Amino acid sequence: MTKDNLLSRISIDPNICFGKPCIRGHRIWVSLILGYLAGGMAIEEILEAYPSIEREDVLACLAYAAEVTGDYYVEIPLQKKEQAAT
Repeated sequence: MTKDNLLSRISIDPNICFGKPCIRGHRIWVSLILGYLAGGMAIEEILEAYPSIEREDVLACLAYAAEVTGDYYVEIPLQKKEQAAT
């Protein structure tokens, strides 16, 4: 499945879920699925929790994230390690 085919599974409608990107035909936010994946949840576990979506929907969420972050980034501040007291 091509990236464009995957991205066609994502919809953004200002009248649905406050305009947040969702899996087309569902009110399941892309960010929700990405959060599950980032937390270590397997695609199979997500599909069990949301039986109305397909594997390609989860991959579409990843494709969307890749597209959005391609030209945009958020700076992550580096934290200094605490120095041990001597």
